[in-house]
Amino acid sequence: MKNMFKVALLATGLFAAVQANAQTVGQDLKSAGKSVGKAGKKVGHITARTASKGAAAVSDKRYEGHYGPGGEKIYINDKSKYFYVNSKGKRVYVTKAQMTTTKPM
Repeated sequence: MKNMFKVALLATGLFAAVQANAQTVGQDLKSAGKSVGKAGKKVGHITARTASKGAAAVSDKRYEGHYGPGGEKIYINDKSKYFYVNSKGKRVYVTKAQMTTTKPM
């Protein structure tokens, strides 16, 4: 009877230790998944920005000597609208009043 009690106590202790270790491993995997997701999103934004800037440079005209609010290059599309490409690769249309002639430092 005493041996059976010892075996049951040992099995319970091992089970608790394995469960605690499994929870920390699960949390580590979850945080690693978030890191991979953030990195993937960042790479996606960089790719979109590069593709948009390349497409704008080919199909649209660069408005020399004028810059966006953050120092971005200004382009003119075929409908005479002014825009710059933001950090996520989206076109942000601006008015002449929002543009500057000097590049901010």
